Amino acid sequence: MKIRNIDLGERPVVLAPMEDVTDLGFRLMCKEFGAAMVYSEFASADALVRLVNKTMQKLAISPDERPVAIQIYGKEVEPMVEAARIVVEQAHPDVLDLNFGCPVKRVAGKGAGAGMLQNVPQMLAITRAVVDAVDIPVTVKTRLGWDNDHRIIVDLAEQLQDCGIEALTIHGRTRSQMYTGEADWTLIGEVKNNPRMHIPIIGNGDVTTPQRAKECFDRYGVDAVMIGRASFGRPWIFKEVTHYLQTGEELPPPSFEWKMDVLRQEVLQSVARLDEYRGILHIRRHLAATPLFKGLPNFRDTRIAMLRADTVEELFSIFERIKEEYGNKTEE
Repeated sequence: MKIRNIDLGERPVVLAPMEDVTDLGFRLMCKEFGAAMVYSEFASADALVRLVNKTMQKLAISPDERPVAIQIYGKEVEPMVEAARIVVEQAHPDVLDLNFGCPVKRVAGKGAGAGMLQNVPQMLAITRAVVDAVDIPVTVKTRLGWDNDHRIIVDLAEQLQDCGIEALTIHGRTRSQMYTGEADWTLIGEVKNNPRMHIPIIGNGDVTTPQRAKECFDRYGVDAVMIGRASFGRPWIFKEVTHYLQTGEELPPPSFEWKMDVLRQEVLQSVARLDEYRGILHIRRHLAATPLFKGLPNFRDTRIAMLRADTVEELFSIFERIKEEYGNKTEE
């Protein structure tokens, strides 16, 4: 699969853009484990135009993570165009991605992200203007539609392609679903099988196992699969999936201790990027979601203590206790 001249190989698996998750350290880790391309946290176009420091920090890129996409969101043409130019000039990413899919109220409720699904003419105007404004590939990530009565993605995909985008990622839910229910890949497949479509189609939603990734490629014909929430506290999922896609065989499960060491690396990277207090706050989402601790007996109090720890020393002390008590167990 190629996005212009960026060759991601056959059946690539990519890391989804996720706010407060896909910072530079985590992207590098996912890349190390086999992600074919990684996406930044989304950046507000308005904040980029105002040169807000916290948002500008999201433009930091390492050569070791390329190819990398930076994602921006907004609801007005001029700020999105200006932000796109800032991103290209400051960060030089390989791809610029436009977020028309974020469902959270503070974004979609204000007309940006998935809110654009209620104003398709404006979405298309933004897309055309950004494509014309920058010289790198522009891609889009969106959803099936606003709600079940407005699942517009098949027609919308053609319109976005006509604006000049060079790949389209589709999350198999509507905005009204948020992240509930099951992702519906049937319309993703319809988009891919539409004879008018010639750009790569990337499918996203509920890909949590190597077997499911293969099924999505085989059944729906997508060009790439994007993994999001299943990577929380489990960046090695990219290694598992890519190996299965290439060989048809599952990797031997890594040891509990090895997985704990990966979590330690995540903690240290987060702390190094921010500071001890904020870095640990940031990594709690991964610690809470990792499947590593799923099914461990009598783990509730340990989980609470782990998520309340506010120093590396305290957190790693809890990790040691976990390893000693549960080290011979494997996740279910």
